[in-house]
Amino acid sequence: MKTKNEYFYVITGGPGVGKTTLIEKLSDYGFQIVHEDARKIIKEQIETNNEGLPWKQKDLFAQLMLEASLKSYNEISSKSSAEITFFDRGILDTICYMKMEQLPLSKEIIALAKQHSYNKNVFILPPWKEIYQTDKERKQNWEEAEFTFDIMKETYLEYDYNIIEVPKINIAERVKFIIEGISQLSK
Repeated sequence: MKTKNEYFYVITGGPGVGKTTLIEKLSDYGFQIVHEDARKIIKEQIETNNEGLPWKQKDLFAQLMLEASLKSYNEISSKSSAEITFFDRGILDTICYMKMEQLPLSKEIIALAKQHSYNKNVFILPPWKEIYQTDKERKQNWEEAEFTFDIMKETYLEYDYNIIEVPKINIAERVKFIIEGISQLSK
């Protein structure tokens, strides 16, 4: 019998690779989704003129991301039914950010990441220059986007996840790739 967290699939990657579009499309197919917390935090911090932003107080931003990711995970986990859920980024994405920014990783944070696990198969979207754009929440340049992808992949592998790279194909084909991938993994 599967544990609940085996139904939790992470879709990750660097910025601007189509994660949110993909998550939204999976929702259209009836899957439960969890939106990315980082963008929400950035918007809230800007609106309230606070300092928890990646270009201001990186440590505070990381703390806010970790708290929000844990809250999202626990809310989904507390539901009684076990259904496939797609997370737009996982808790390890915060650890990746902390590694990239050379912020200290406490034993407690590492333990939390291990206690709040997902399906061991993680879908990662590679950098895709043709669709990459910056905006007021996404300020990373192209080189930073590529670097984020590399560290993200390295971080998930370090925590014993299996990385499944989603091809650079149109959104309908990406959805089909993921649904078929999950079907194959369930056999």
